[in-house]
Amino acid sequence: MNIFAPYYPGQYLLALPGMGDPRFEKAVIAICTHDEEGALGIGIGQLFGDMRMGELFDQLGIEGDAGRDVPVHYGGPVDQSRGFVLHSLDWGGQDSVDVAGKWALSNSLDILRAIADGTGPSRWIVSLGYAGWSAGQLEAELHHHAWHVTQGSDALLFDTKADDRWAKAYADDGVDVRLLSAQGGRA
Repeated sequence: MNIFAPYYPGQYLLALPGMGDPRFEKAVIAICTHDEEGALGIGIGQLFGDMRMGELFDQLGIEGDAGRDVPVHYGGPVDQSRGFVLHSLDWGGQDSVDVAGKWALSNSLDILRAIADGTGPSRWIVSLGYAGWSAGQLEAELHHHAWHVTQGSDALLFDTKADDRWAKAYADDGVDVRLLSAQGGRA
């Protein structure tokens, strides 16, 4: 049994300096599922280049004008052809997954159609790709101090610009990122 499973969904993982994986430099990952089989999170700390929702709608043949200028996030290094919507609980569609009673995670075309026509959730972000961990992998990374775990908040997710989320999440925990070091040592 995974003793950590009840604690991480709905929380954020913040990359620590010196993690060693450039794909996760200043990463902020919203953990959506975590159980004895592994974990899945959606990156919310970086944008997917200059891509906007309008481009995604056009690629998928989705009609509608709402949200076309909203940026798309880099969800993680796994399966970047797959899109995910992390959103408020005021919308539920096929296969939406509750994330600790805070948000929902959806990845079907019905939510993108609803967003485009203005009938979707009131708050949302779209990401391409995801971060995934096999059984025990996330726990091992936490044991080796690769991540800082912090509480998930709507303000960070929906009201803070992607480029500001990493520093803001640390600041919300009372940590000045200027004082973080990639070097370890012994006293």
